[in-house]
Amino acid sequence: MSIPAFADIAKNSNDLINRDFYHTAAANLEVKSKAPNGVSFNVKGKSAHEGSTSGSIEGKYVDAASGLSLTQTWATTNTLSTKFELDNNIAKGLKAEVATDFIPTSQNFGAKLNLYFKQPNFHARAFFDVMKGPTANIDAVLGREGFLVGAEAGYDVQKAAITKYSAAVGYLVPQYSAAITATSNLSVFSASYYHKINSEVEAGAKATWDSKGSKNVGLEVASKYRLDPTSFAKAKVNDRGIASLAYNVLLRSGVTVGVGVSLDTQKLNESAHKVGTHFEFSG
Repeated sequence: MSIPAFADIAKNSNDLINRDFYHTAAANLEVKSKAPNGVSFNVKGKSAHEGSTSGSIEGKYVDAASGLSLTQTWATTNTLSTKFELDNNIAKGLKAEVATDFIPTSQNFGAKLNLYFKQPNFHARAFFDVMKGPTANIDAVLGREGFLVGAEAGYDVQKAAITKYSAAVGYLVPQYSAAITATSNLSVFSASYYHKINSEVEAGAKATWDSKGSKNVGLEVASKYRLDPTSFAKAKVNDRGIASLAYNVLLRSGVTVGVGVSLDTQKLNESAHKVGTHFEFSG
């Protein structure tokens, strides 16, 4: 298996626990399409349980021959984002991207340079915020025969100081994975496990302890069951008694619907529960 980025060492368990649970918003809508000239479009909209509705429209063009891609996004926050990517062109395994953000109403402008370098047993990333600081965030992962070790550090050039550091170790094979991470300057510790039991059932768990905060350990347990080739159900519960259920189904080619609910099992008689839906159309 390929070496993951530092942020993805525990990706399998994090995705199982966090993705495809639709209760986090009252409604989500995503529409994907691709024009004959190869330009792809992605329109997103979200209605939060509290607050205003948000959305964005994105267009992306990829020139496969040169490895160059251009992505532009306009969000309801009136933020214009542009990203240029050059993949496997400067050097084998190296991807470079320049990302900019512009807010016309306040004339605020941001620019970042991001570098990704990937080899069979090595994966490194560097993120440079040119306008703020400038700052640099660098992480790297080494892997061999499924074993992974990685570290991350942040540096503020103007202050000449390290702003953050983290470390992680893990083990990754197709059927299961495990990871231990220490983030927030080695003050927040997490241990996670993921197991693909068979082609239909997945299970995972994650424990988190903040050494500077609560003395208690947070625990989440989740599972996924594929009902048939077009649908699946997920369930999870945490140590606070919050139980979440989700169902996803492919109604027809290009049309996917998801429904989710979150229940506070300690407050069943109160209005602490949440229900959400997700609609995705692609063509």
